[in-house]
Amino acid sequence: MIQPWYVIGHQNPDADAICAAMGHAAYLRAMGDERVEAARCGEVPPRVKIVLEKAGLEAPKLIEDVRPTAGSISRKNVVTVRQDDTFLMAYRLMVDHSIRSVPVLNNGGEVCGLLHFLDLLQLLLPPATDGRNVKLLHASLENLSATLGAGLQNGATLPSDEENLIMMVGASSQKTVEKRLKAAQEEGAVSKYLVICGDRPHVHQQAFDYGVRALLVTGGYQPEAELTQKAKEAGMVILCSPHDTATAVKLALCARKVRNILSDDFICLASNEVAEGFAKRIASSTQDLFPVVEPGTRRLSGVFSKSDLVDPPRVRLSLVDHNEFSQAVRGVEDAQVVEIIDHHRLSGDLISREPVRFINEPVGSSSTIVARRFRERGLEPDCATATLLCAGLVSDTLNLTSPTTTDVDRQLLSWLAGLAGVDPDQFAEDFFASGSLLVNADARAIVGTDRKEFSEDGVILSLSQVEETSLKGLASKQDELIAELTRLRELSSYSLCAILVTDISRHQSVLLAVGEESILSQLPFERIGDNEFAAPAIVSRKKQLFPAVCEALRKRHS
Repeated sequence: MIQPWYVIGHQNPDADAICAAMGHAAYLRAMGDERVEAARCGEVPPRVKIVLEKAGLEAPKLIEDVRPTAGSISRKNVVTVRQDDTFLMAYRLMVDHSIRSVPVLNNGGEVCGLLHFLDLLQLLLPPATDGRNVKLLHASLENLSATLGAGLQNGATLPSDEENLIMMVGASSQKTVEKRLKAAQEEGAVSKYLVICGDRPHVHQQAFDYGVRALLVTGGYQPEAELTQKAKEAGMVILCSPHDTATAVKLALCARKVRNILSDDFICLASNEVAEGFAKRIASSTQDLFPVVEPGTRRLSGVFSKSDLVDPPRVRLSLVDHNEFSQAVRGVEDAQVVEIIDHHRLSGDLISREPVRFINEPVGSSSTIVARRFRERGLEPDCATATLLCAGLVSDTLNLTSPTTTDVDRQLLSWLAGLAGVDPDQFAEDFFASGSLLVNADARAIVGTDRKEFSEDGVILSLSQVEETSLKGLASKQDELIAELTRLRELSSYSLCAILVTDISRHQSVLLAVGEESILSQLPFERIGDNEFAAPAIVSRKKQLFPAVCEALRKRHS
């Protein structure tokens, strides 16, 4: 089964994470990998929404978890039977497809049970404490006719409702047959009898005289026309089968409906259920086939067996703008990471099962790396993709003014702007002027929009950043932001939880932080409040803020 291949940025994605992911997916498709799709594991920032709208593109698919699920491991091409199918129909289907178990659907197309090959024996030979029960047949005369290939129908109209019939083979002497029918009449059961015999007119007449439910004439023979007319008037069904009597008896048992042996005691899984959540329950079950249904319904979407859990298929991932599992989409450990495109430091716990392509370069943005891959291959991104890469590059380098900016960024921004048909400076001005978070978003969105989690010397940190064209809106939001940082720290037990609010016009920032006092007191910024620090000339989380926090941690330990 071919698994999807997603190009995806980090949690709480910023502009570079989303734009680089979409750009790199476009690059891979241009290289011939048509199955590649861009994705995201967080909300689209307001500024990126505006860029996407201008570029005429939809936001990438939201993927919050890539762990194997019942749906991802299931086989979609499923052989099914209906609950009103006969034993013969189900048997032939299972034999033709060489399968031992099959889902059963009701008339609405929903899963109502499982049919196992051995279950068919219950239809063929129902449990019995005496020989009488073996003669019982619960089936409709309509299905009986179809199963026996009784194309020519005589007597009364065939009913489709199931009935309890008692089979009697009229192969004995005329006297013995009459004796048995008379006994059935005295018991009050003769109206349920299905008499089966070949070319024996006297038995045909006896069946009619005693008022049996139906007569099955075998061997391709026909009853007399006069008897047929009388049977029709009396409501007795006459079936004529081409099979001999022995075969007809066996096939009659095959007219039972599948629904008669179904049990609702079976495991059925929603397609979004995670494999690690149900693996133990599946392992201890005697069930061999597991139907998978659409969430909130019983509509079948696939099936899987226990063996499919041994090495479940894994989603393929290209990680963009991060190289730490702590920042990646949930379940990344269970995915097949095929490549990493990043411009940050190497750290964290990223471990792969197989060799991966790892491109990590000291440039200002991941969008820069993606653009260079296009250029090195002699390819040009289309106008929409070039616009996105411009946005990612401009955002992460603060329009080439961040200390992370390199000559490579400058060269590629000029190239991308030409392909996108935009003026770089005007594009950057419009980009940063759009979608102010301080003005348009609540504290939780502001802190969470571009937030990264770091692990350093056993300490877990949360560092967010928001870029604005001015800090005028900060004063009215400051208390809410500090309250949100406090909530987030208590929720996840961070030693430090901070947000850098950057004025891209003046190239200065304010740092709001909550955490251990031993860390706060060592931060190399002027403390102008319990949780507020002045950070002039600090604009880069990667190259300025994070190193400063790491230095504070070292000083705290010393």
